[in-house]
Amino acid sequence: MAPEYASEGIFSIKSDVFSFGVLILEILSGKRNYGTRHCGAFINLFGYAWQLWQDGRWANIVDASLLPMCEPTELMRSINIALLCVQENAVDRPNMLDVTAMLSSKTMILHVPKHPAYFNLMVGNEEDSSTTKSCSINGVTISVATAR
Repeated sequence: MAPEYASEGIFSIKSDVFSFGVLILEILSGKRNYGTRHCGAFINLFGYAWQLWQDGRWANIVDASLLPMCEPTELMRSINIALLCVQENAVDRPNMLDVTAMLSSKTMILHVPKHPAYFNLMVGNEEDSSTTKSCSINGVTISVATAR
């Protein structure tokens, strides 16, 4: 859910762009966008993708079954586009016409993405996995309950 919709109830065309970016990351990674265990903490899928992108390890987000079938440059480009779609501020996201053009063209120069929405979200840790944690960021409260 786009941060502006979750926190303020503002829905726009850019909200759909945000959802499309999440969908691209879910398809490429083979994972759903909910808490992921990484480095002793839980972060969301686009936070994890962003960290790997920043470290130059973007291929680690891609599901292993896709690697032999796809060109690395196409995968990297798709991750770049997805990260542009999940930008925190709606004005920083491309519109769907631009997204279509980026996906259709191999030569179109892409912008460098900024950190995505909910990037700093921490919803739990390994030591305390049997309790419910709540945390807030960008005016959105998310509670995650974990099993015993």
